[in-house]
Amino acid sequence: MQKKQNPAQGGAAAAPVLAPDQAVEFVLGAAETPEKFCSGLSKLFGVRLSEVALLCLEKGFLKFVLPDQLKTAGSISVSSSSAVSARTASTKKVELFNTFAKVEHARVFETVQLSTPEDADQSEQAAIQKLMSVPVLDAEKKVLGVIQVCRKGYDLSSAGPDFTLDDLRQLELAAKVASSKPFMKEVK
Repeated sequence: MQKKQNPAQGGAAAAPVLAPDQAVEFVLGAAETPEKFCSGLSKLFGVRLSEVALLCLEKGFLKFVLPDQLKTAGSISVSSSSAVSARTASTKKVELFNTFAKVEHARVFETVQLSTPEDADQSEQAAIQKLMSVPVLDAEKKVLGVIQVCRKGYDLSSAGPDFTLDDLRQLELAAKVASSKPFMKEVK
């Protein structure tokens, strides 16, 4: 049996061990800006910040809140038949693709250079290989937006590990946390 150290005796108090659901709420609950929220998601899933997208629904169009470089690249009509984010918003269903490069989708936003210091080692040719997409719903099940987390690479093996159903469940929980945030309700 391991003896607990008393902080007064020189040992540091151990951080509380949280269940995965509590960890998501703990990490993202304090994030009051979209930047901090997406940064928390990137750490939670072990992806680059540029591999997290937050979109808000405004007048039938999904508009990028983050990444910053996509704010001016355009918006996505919820009626689009080729955009995964539009399908996520219109069906209110989660989606997970571990072979996303094979999925028919609008690639226009993938052509925008998302240059950040952390992406300096990535080539412009790196494409989305794996993707999770979840709707952000308010208490009345009205769509507020969409959150997407992806893994980019030159091929499947260079993109990192597959997303799991547990990852998707964690992202759904993150979307629930996001639904209570003022930045999801403000018109951008």
